[in-house]
Parts: sequence; C-alpha cells; structure tokens
Amino acid sequence: MEPALSVVVPAFDEAERLPRTLERIAAYLRRTGETYELLVVDDGSRDRTAERAAEAGAAVLRSEVNRGKGHAVRRGMLAAGGARRLMTDADLSTPIEELERLRARMDEGYDVVIGSRALPGARIEVRQPWYRESMGRLFNRFVRALAVPGVMDTQCGFKLFTARAARAVFGAARLDGFSFDVEALFLARRMGYRIAEVPVVWRNDAASRVSLLGGFVAFPDLLRIRANAWTGRYENR
Repeated sequence: MEPALSVVVPAFDEAERLPRTLERIAAYLRRTGETYELLVVDDGSRDRTAERAAEAGAAVLRSEVNRGKGHAVRRGMLAAGGARRLMTDADLSTPIEELERLRARMDEGYDVVIGSRALPGARIEVRQPWYRESMGRLFNRFVRALAVPGVMDTQCGFKLFTARAARAVFGAARLDGFSFDVEALFLARRMGYRIAEVPVVWRNDAASRVSLLGGFVAFPDLLRIRANAWTGRYENR
C-alpha cells in the first residue's frame, strides 16, 4: 500500500545536520497520523550522510559521484511511492510545519503547490546576504520572461507534487543543476498541471550549498529549457 506522503530530501555532505532534520520531519508527520516515507538521496557525499540518514530511519538512495541537486531530486521523486511527494532541503529553510499550507491548496485541486518567499504573507525570518537577494531577483525576472510567467519564486526548495504530476514532470526533466526547479515548473505548466504558489516562512542558512558561481551558471539553463522545448527533447525522454 502506497503511503499518503513521500518526503524527498536531497543531501550532499549533510551528515551533521541531517539527523536533526529527519527527526523533526518524522515527529511532525507522526503527529498528523498519515502514512509517510522519508527518502534521502545522497548526492555523492564525502562524509557519512548515507549512514546517518539510514540510522535516522530514512530510506536512502546513493550516487557514487556528485551529480547535482536536480539529479538528486529527480531520482528521489521518481523512486518515491507516495500519493503526494514533497521535496524539501536538508536545512529545512522552510519549516516542515509549512506543509499544512501546501496541503490545503492541493486539496482544492492543484497538482503542484510551491512555497514562495515573494508573495504577501510570506515571512523571511533570516535574510540572505544582499548580493544573493539581488542575484535571485534578477534571475527571477529572467525566469518569468523566458520560462514560467507569473510565478514569483521558483527557487524556494519546498514543493509538493501529486504522484501523477511528479512522475510526468521528473520523468521528462533533464537539468541536474540549480535551474531544475524552473524546468520542473515549466514542464508542469506545459503538461497542463495546475500550479499554486503559497506564502511560507523561510530562514536563510549560512551553510547553503548554492555558490554564486552556481547561481550565475543557472542563467544559460533558461535558454536550454527553451531550446529543449523547441527541439522536442522533452517529448523524447
């Protein structure tokens, strides 16, 4: 019998903070009373991430080399068995309790519900450095122009998919890096899935794995998404 919810956590060198994250997620889900699975995708970690995740009771998928967050999320979403599938970051920048807001919108008939730091009602408790915020705002302008018009925040790492949408979207997705969120939402909209954006609480973690270089590399990915669509590569996956 499939669980009601799968929680997919991509992880790279997260042996220190991952056990606390998994404990908090599990404690919250136990209180809800629904059936669930915790799935950690170890993206080629050099520390004991996989071992610590297993000790905390999560199922673990492990890559021998670092492939990128997009690859890890894609692998986890396709391996998950839940009727609904949540992706969340190992640092829980968006607290797991915010899942209630996403679930409520999905109950209204949406196929994909994403956390947003940009909508009225969002609460940023710890901000990013100014240069990261500036880069994020610039990136989002390009995203809305080239890929996903109308979505205010594609990069918040807290997104809920129905099983059907997850299988279709991540089965077609190709990007392994920072822009995989944009690609997933682009594909979801292209496939006709209903997307809702929900304001959430968010706290920047100073130990974020996203480098400035990684952020700048994401800009050409927007053109790759458009090129893949124009050339039919998503249909051939």
